[in-house]
Amino acid sequence: MKAVDLFAGCGGLSKGFENAGFNILAAFEYWDKAYECYKLNFKHDVYRVDLSDVDDVVPIIKKYSPDIIIGGPPCQDFSHAGKRVEGDRANLTQSFALIIKEVRPAWFLMENVDRIEKSLSYAVARDILKSSGYGLTETVLDASRCGVPQKRKRFICIGKLGEEDGFLFPFINKRMSEKEMTLRDYFGDGLGIEYYYRHPRNYSRRAVFSIDEPSPTIRGVNRPIPSTYVGHPNDAAPISENVRPLTTIERAMIQTFPADYKWYGSKTDIEQMIGNAVPVKLAEFVASAIKEYAANEACNIKIDFESLLKWLVQSKGLKKTSAKDVVSRIKRANKILAMPPELNDFYIYQLQQQSEFEALSTSIKSQIRRAVGFLLEYPTAN
Repeated sequence: MKAVDLFAGCGGLSKGFENAGFNILAAFEYWDKAYECYKLNFKHDVYRVDLSDVDDVVPIIKKYSPDIIIGGPPCQDFSHAGKRVEGDRANLTQSFALIIKEVRPAWFLMENVDRIEKSLSYAVARDILKSSGYGLTETVLDASRCGVPQKRKRFICIGKLGEEDGFLFPFINKRMSEKEMTLRDYFGDGLGIEYYYRHPRNYSRRAVFSIDEPSPTIRGVNRPIPSTYVGHPNDAAPISENVRPLTTIERAMIQTFPADYKWYGSKTDIEQMIGNAVPVKLAEFVASAIKEYAANEACNIKIDFESLLKWLVQSKGLKKTSAKDVVSRIKRANKILAMPPELNDFYIYQLQQQSEFEALSTSIKSQIRRAVGFLLEYPTAN
């Protein structure tokens, strides 16, 4: 599927969807530091634009004809760490919905903090999305059950045109781990520590954690151990020389970015990017569920090749030999794709991304494109 990433940040959603086999064509981000960081890690188009200017950005997005638009509108106004008062940034959730309404991709995914589900801004955005014809799967996912060694709850809304609400739940639920992933599960002994310090929001909370539990939510700040910290009854270990804060790179890796991911800006900027990011493996988890759903839907497409053959002869005027050649080319296209996508204009695009197709002669590729063109015209194929 072709994807466009809005409010892309440093690229957590893009990286996860890319890992799952999606073709990211473009990304949009306004914060200059995150924009530069994103460019260091991806080769596709990246735009530094204000996405609240919906009328200006919609024509740019439309030219990519995305199958899916993904994005995490800024969430600080909904955050547990913030003042929990809806403001201008909350309105960007509505901007996201308006962009979806205008571009009308087959799919979209929106990520945010769990509190957004009860916000007025999301209620307005949801009405826009529902009135635009999208079925919604809305859920709060715990990242530690989705391949991420971190207790991080995030609201996910996946939409698909013409579907029933809740359509993706079977594909999400069967992937969910019954066990929370710990740091030791993910890194083994690679961190070289047993315990670490994570600065609490206030000193009524614990600050020392074990690698035999999921990390608490990675936030946008990373502070040293204050000399005045006396410990908390629930700390996993007492403060000692064997307890230290996590490094910036370790925090990025807990967000499941690869170790060689490139970062840009000051330490403060980078820490903020990491805290704001969608964990790569959480994005990959959801992307894989979407991909399986689409493949399953495509496999349910039944083509009556005998009827297709008659239609090619009677309605399209092909000789029977030529019609048989067309059917043969269609079967070859399906075999190359293994699990063909939905029968629409993106079928040919998806086919052309396959290395097996690219290795064919120019003549054979042309014949297959022509045959698939007939299939897309066939009245009972869709």
